[in-house]
Amino acid sequence: MNCVDLTACIVEISTLRYSPSGLPVVDLKLEHESTLEDSGAPRKVNLMLRSMAMGNMAESLIQLPIDTSWKFTGFLASAKNSKSIVFHIQSFQSVS
Repeated sequence: MNCVDLTACIVEISTLRYSPSGLPVVDLKLEHESTLEDSGAPRKVNLMLRSMAMGNMAESLIQLPIDTSWKFTGFLASAKNSKSIVFHIQSFQSVS
């Protein structure tokens, strides 16, 4: 199953654009930092992740301020015409 839960900070949000079929689309850059246990040892994790959302989710995300942290849920897919990965956001909620 391809399901990702990620707590991350919004570093960049593009302007709202529209797909050829007329759906709203927004591109984001998310940054995650944490320390996790890996094979019994602490491991510091830092990553920057290209992300996107479509439809109502794009319209909701475009209103969020930059430099705020949220818990995002979605899936990973290859970017069009590229070998890189894009996180497709399907939902988000505030971090408690």
